[in-house]
Amino acid sequence: MSMYRQLWLAIIISMLLALGGSLLASMVSARGYLQSQLSIKNADNASAIALSLSQSKPDPVSVELVVSALFDSGHYELIRVVDPLGKIIVERSAPPGKLEAPAWFVSKLRIQAEPGQAQISNGWQQFGTVTLVSHSRFAYGALWNSVLQMMGALAVAGLVGAYLGSLILRRLKAPLRAVIDQATAITERRFVMIEEPRVPELRQLASAMNATVTRLRTMFAEEAARLEAVRREANCDSLTGLVNRSNFMAHLRGAALAEDAAGGAVFIARLAHLAEANHALGRNATDELLCRFARVFAEFSGSLPDALSARLNGADFALLVPAMTSPQATAELLLQRLTQEAAAFLPEKTTTWLSCGHFTRGIEPGAILAQVDAALAAAEAEDRNGLRLIDMHESDDAPKSADEWSQLIHRALDNRWVRLVSFPVRRLDGRLLHRECPLRLMFDEGGEWQPAGRFLPVAERLRLTPQLDLAAVALGLDELEAKPDLNGLAINLSASSVQWPRFRNELNALLKRRRGTSRLWLEVSEAGALAHFEAFRALCLDLKNIGCQMGIEHFGRQFSEIGRLHDLGLDYLKVDSSFIRGLEDNVGNQTFLKGLANIAKGIGMVVIAEGVASEAELAALNAVGFDAATGPVIRE
Repeated sequence: MSMYRQLWLAIIISMLLALGGSLLASMVSARGYLQSQLSIKNADNASAIALSLSQSKPDPVSVELVVSALFDSGHYELIRVVDPLGKIIVERSAPPGKLEAPAWFVSKLRIQAEPGQAQISNGWQQFGTVTLVSHSRFAYGALWNSVLQMMGALAVAGLVGAYLGSLILRRLKAPLRAVIDQATAITERRFVMIEEPRVPELRQLASAMNATVTRLRTMFAEEAARLEAVRREANCDSLTGLVNRSNFMAHLRGAALAEDAAGGAVFIARLAHLAEANHALGRNATDELLCRFARVFAEFSGSLPDALSARLNGADFALLVPAMTSPQATAELLLQRLTQEAAAFLPEKTTTWLSCGHFTRGIEPGAILAQVDAALAAAEAEDRNGLRLIDMHESDDAPKSADEWSQLIHRALDNRWVRLVSFPVRRLDGRLLHRECPLRLMFDEGGEWQPAGRFLPVAERLRLTPQLDLAAVALGLDELEAKPDLNGLAINLSASSVQWPRFRNELNALLKRRRGTSRLWLEVSEAGALAHFEAFRALCLDLKNIGCQMGIEHFGRQFSEIGRLHDLGLDYLKVDSSFIRGLEDNVGNQTFLKGLANIAKGIGMVVIAEGVASEAELAALNAVGFDAATGPVIRE
């Protein structure tokens, strides 16, 4: 039984005991009062009759007439006159009649008044003794009416007391519920603060809980800040703050070869004649020039979705923009900004060479970089500020317009030319954790199944991802229902879907209708979750009640924002493959990932590595404390 119900029960029992005791005491007191009053009345009336008869020289006839007249008034139960020898002169008694109260009431509360007695004299001689008993039906009626009135008054008092009790309990229930919800949230890995209630005991409890949450948040923030510094040291250039070459190559690999890869564009800029500039300007001015180049790249990466800027070596800077198909305008603007920054240091000199290449999914990162480097060398050979563009094997059969893409995607959904492909996600001890299932479409009956990277970027622009995501979830639930022994199945949700309330409502309705939701793992990319944070929070809270596992994929790129995730109740993190690549030789990333795993596992989250490509990387993951992994090395 809940504490609230126990409090209500205690209040009700206490009120019933108090009101019942009051009623009983009142009835006993009223009965005692009526008995005493009847006894006094009997004595007084007997004395009055005796005195009246004594003054009129009584004889049997006159006594009988007086007694009969008095008895006929109906107020007496018995009037008896006996002579000094005990012989009855006259006696009048009322037969049992209807009482003015229920029989059970009369039987439980007997009114037993003392009969009144007085001596009748005739001059100096005793004539007889009169005994008088007043009728008790009026007393019972008065007592019954008194009890009814008392019960009514006590009922009103009980209702008022119950109302006041409900107000008090309601006042207690809200802060108590807040404390319970806060404790529940902590068990669900959500660290929330609550307003301290006015009730002293609950205020102390809430204060202690808030202090605990504050300490957890502080520890979380301090460790996150330390790990962010480690991450930047291991993956970023110390002078400019941009990511270094190894981290850039890992991201380029993901943009070119991952299941959800959509291709994109790579820009490489070179600060011309860096050694001569360093000699002419000095080290400090040259460093400032390099930092200005870096700020330009950082501005561009910040304004483009999922873009990444890097410093590849001393003079070379790079920009990766996934899913970009027309990079020329961006390249021309980038060249303009870079030459403007350099002109302030090296006026009227060649300062900037820029090359740009568009690539499609499936091209090796080394080949992409080699072709863009070749274009950069061609720009450098002209020895003037310049730009070279290349296009690497763009498919000629790709749809050219948004209308064509929309028709193809709608046709695939209408004809159910959709399927899930499956990749294992295994614990490091080899056990299957779940299966990761990206969506694929077929544009023509009997045609090829297209990977997500081919159609998702366009679907994002056309706002068709909600329909695709719902179709993927429905397929996943079908498979879970068909395979009850399957540990779990992970579906990726697009960030553009999550931000729409209608999608979240339809997803909730779908999950509530179906079975197997406890084995369904739903994940959103880190960039998407942070870009639409409030919508993602609402989704996490909704799905917690349904029982789905919620997580973030491609985690770690924006690790400095981890403090925003403290109250989401996430179940797992999939760490981005860029931190896994070459982990066995990267001490900095090992330190960073070990701290990340300790934080995540300390609050009950499962930590999974993405894109594990070698046994050496897998062994390194075990050393830093990861739980599971996925990637080319994880086989069926």
